[in-house]
Amino acid sequence: MSDQHDTDQSFDHEGQPFIAHLMELRTRLMWGLGAVLVVFLCMAPFANTLFETLAKPMMAALNPGETMVSIQPHGTFWVPFKFTFALAIAVAIPFLLYQIWAFVAPGLYAREKRLAFPLVVSSTLLFYLGILFCYSLVFPLIFAFFASTAPEGVAVMTDINEYLTFVLKLFFAFGFAFEVPIATLLLLGAKLTTIESLKRKRPYIIVVAFVAGMLLTPPDIFSQTLLAIPVWLLFELGLFAGARLGLGREDDDEEDDEFASDPTTGS
Repeated sequence: MSDQHDTDQSFDHEGQPFIAHLMELRTRLMWGLGAVLVVFLCMAPFANTLFETLAKPMMAALNPGETMVSIQPHGTFWVPFKFTFALAIAVAIPFLLYQIWAFVAPGLYAREKRLAFPLVVSSTLLFYLGILFCYSLVFPLIFAFFASTAPEGVAVMTDINEYLTFVLKLFFAFGFAFEVPIATLLLLGAKLTTIESLKRKRPYIIVVAFVAGMLLTPPDIFSQTLLAIPVWLLFELGLFAGARLGLGREDDDEEDDEFASDPTTGS
């Protein structure tokens, strides 16, 4: 009887906190979904205008008489709203990250909290910067290139749904690619590598950048190069920031090894 009582008490002490965490996670997810829906409802009346803004780089590259088309019967209605929903998620990212932060923060140490907040803010800004770079610089170049390579007598008539899929892939590719400095700092801060080691591996990292460009972008050398070069430059930025912050130095690892091997410092 006492064993059963102990088991019930163990369930109360261990099971209830787990259930409480699940309930809090559910609440955070509901708040995040609610924020996305609110932003979407606010932007929905302007769905066509927002899509027209998205289509400007493509429309500017087309020749006179060429235009975009909608192959699907419901495309003119559905595609602008689909883009508006994706945009609502992007706009709500700071609030979504705050919900994630509020959920995990109680389990972090004070030092981890001080490091996590700047990383979250900087990674969000870099993601937005990657999307802005893609829209303002990459789109005009690649669409002008595609339009100029059309064979004689072939009119460029891009389906709006295919266009949306294409640009969203590039947005996410450039948004995540611009997180390279954050990834570099995390690797250096966790002492998984050193600045000197990354410098020695620079040629391989450049190759990886071009492979990532090949995998993350549509199958054309133009957009692949436009992604690979910023990834390489952002990697160099991560190295520079790591050096300024004193992260990933080989002498730190040597000092740690000496401390661990010194018998006078052992327990």
